[in-house]
Amino acid sequence: MPLALAFSALLSACTVGPDYVRPAAPTAPQFKEAKGWKIVSPSDMLDRGPWWSMYRDPKLSWLLAQVDTSNQTIKADVAAYDQAVAVIREAQAGYFPTVADSYTATAEHRGAGSASTSGVTVSRSITNVIYNPAANATWDPDVWGKIRRTVEADAAAAQVSGADLENAKLSEQATLATAYFNLRAEDSLKTLLHATVAAYQKTLDITRNQFKAGYQVTQGDVAAAEALVETTQAQEIAVGVARAQYEHAIAVLIGRPPADLNLAPGALARKIPSVPVSVPSALLERRPDIAASERQLQEENALIGVAVANFYPTITLTGSFGFAGATPLPILAADELWSVAGSATQTVFDGGLLAANLAAARSAYNQSVANYRQTVLTAFQQVEDELAAVRILSQELVKQEEAAKNAGVAVQVYLNQYQQGLVAFTTVITAETTQLSDEVTALQIRQSLFVASVALIEALGGGWDASLLPDIHGLEKVPTLTPPL
Repeated sequence: MPLALAFSALLSACTVGPDYVRPAAPTAPQFKEAKGWKIVSPSDMLDRGPWWSMYRDPKLSWLLAQVDTSNQTIKADVAAYDQAVAVIREAQAGYFPTVADSYTATAEHRGAGSASTSGVTVSRSITNVIYNPAANATWDPDVWGKIRRTVEADAAAAQVSGADLENAKLSEQATLATAYFNLRAEDSLKTLLHATVAAYQKTLDITRNQFKAGYQVTQGDVAAAEALVETTQAQEIAVGVARAQYEHAIAVLIGRPPADLNLAPGALARKIPSVPVSVPSALLERRPDIAASERQLQEENALIGVAVANFYPTITLTGSFGFAGATPLPILAADELWSVAGSATQTVFDGGLLAANLAAARSAYNQSVANYRQTVLTAFQQVEDELAAVRILSQELVKQEEAAKNAGVAVQVYLNQYQQGLVAFTTVITAETTQLSDEVTALQIRQSLFVASVALIEALGGGWDASLLPDIHGLEKVPTLTPPL
């Protein structure tokens, strides 16, 4: 009990160094590009499920659900977090004394000379064996809070690792979703090109019939129509390269070799879901990279306390207790041996080393403050960029789809006029080429819109919240001592 009381008293002793206060970060009252966007409210966060559920794509949900469990990058980050927690336990070991036991057996031999009796010489000797079991303890009480500041720094570092883990998950998920929508865009492009080949084949049949019937159609017109069909067929075949690469990337992201994943073709959806936008200040709690940067601040702040504690004397308590006797177990009948000692050691000259260490710790903290604020600014930029991209691409897509529709009308008109001999075949080819170009451009804009929506969700934190960080008080709590297995 006295030892426990002393331990508690020492844990509540003074802790040198500055206590952590989160520094101010640059924020704005609203997003510049958020006009017309729905601002998220607390109820919006209820029953949302994973962020990708808003796309209502079962295959995408199936793939993304595997990132947490199978992605090798995520597994490495999980191991890094476990290592960070173990480092806390290493620092917490300093709260307790180090105890070592020993068992020593010492044999002493003494010769006592010789004596002659009745002409017989007898040698006499004495052999003594002393058995000495003992326990030795050494303890550096945390009088100035150096260990407590170290534990605080390590706990904050573990939170950094936890936030890095969540940020890695979000990044890998966003990368997979982007690859998935790019793959679906390639599927839609293949479908478009396949339909275009069929349309061009009909034009080729008309041209051949016109040529055979002796209309004003040349062999060159037939060759041009054939070339158009073959060029489009080649484009359709070429789609397979990009699609295969996207499928391979998705396989690796879910921790599988490419040969183990085959995704059936499917079309890219027509519209992106509505993405609710948080108020700017919420990014400080919603972005795991911002949380990691802010936790880095507390770690550096605590290390300033460690550097300050180094200026104070190191107090060391040592003690030993044991027995000495002539039997292998001398505890019941033997002499007790014990000793207690205390010492204080303080550096009186180090050429400015401690002062330099303190200056370095403060500089590291100031650097972390600047990095934290820059991370916040970068987050705002990313959200603004993607809000602008989604808004502008949505407007562009409307116009481009109208252009593609009108281009299709033009093709039908010119094809009818061509059959009536009113326009040259080059007019038909130009119209058909324009239609395909407009349709491909519209598809590419829609593809970019889906990619931008994923990037916007990622920039908004993907539904993550700082309350999901590992509890720092739980990390700092001294664990119950248990013997090793």
